[in-house]
Amino acid sequence: MKLSTREDIAAPIEAVFKHISDFGWFERAAMRRGAEVVRTDKIKEPGAGMSWHAEFPFRGRDRKADVDLTHYAPPNEMTLQMRAAGLEVHCAIDLMAMSRSRTRMNVTMEAIPRTIPARLMIQSAKLARTSIQKRYRRRIAEYAAELEERCQSRGF
Repeated sequence: MKLSTREDIAAPIEAVFKHISDFGWFERAAMRRGAEVVRTDKIKEPGAGMSWHAEFPFRGRDRKADVDLTHYAPPNEMTLQMRAAGLEVHCAIDLMAMSRSRTRMNVTMEAIPRTIPARLMIQSAKLARTSIQKRYRRRIAEYAAELEERCQSRGF
C-alpha cells in the first residue's frame, strides 16, 4: 500500500532539510509520546547507515520497530526503511526548491507485508484507503506547517 502527498513550505530548501534531518528532535518527540528509542549505530554525522530501535505502545500492545536511514543526499532527499511485526515500510522524502524562499516537500510511504498477518492488515487498510489517505495528508500538512514555523522562528 502506497501513500504520498506534497506540501509547499515557505522556507529555503537548506533550512527545511536541516529540520527534517534533525534526528535528535525526532527521537525526543517519540520519547515524549511514550516510545523508547535507542540509536543502534556509531555514526557521528548524519548520513546513510544511521539506525534506531524503538519500542512503543500501539493499540493496546507493545510494538518494536527498527529504522534505518538508507539514503541521505542533502539538501534534496532522504529515504528511511522501517521493519516492524512482519511489515516493511519505505519512506522517501524529496525536497525541491520552488524559489529561494519556498520549498516543495514530497513524502511517499509504501508498506510491504512480509507475513500473512501483515498481509491481512494491509488488505484491511486498503478497504479504508480514503480515510487513511486523508489522515496521512492532514498529518503531513500539520508537520509542514510546524516546519515552516520552526524555520521562520529561527530567522530563515
